[in-house]
Amino acid sequence: MDFNILKFTIFCVNNVASYLNKSAKEVYHAMQDAGVIDDYIVPCYDVLHSFSKEYIVDDLVSLMRQKGVQI
Repeated sequence: MDFNILKFTIFCVNNVASYLNKSAKEVYHAMQDAGVIDDYIVPCYDVLHSFSKEYIVDDLVSLMRQKGVQI
């Protein structure tokens, strides 16, 4: 994985965790299990990283809910 994508993934996990008032570890495992990281964040990095933090967090939380992730 490219270092910039790794940094962005960490940014996403930490900000979603903060938004949900959960630990980053818990959110990371939930995202990983649901395929959010490998199937969405990494392949869509080029587009996603150009949006605001608020948009990214809302988008990821919405996606996790659509996938039935218990958060």
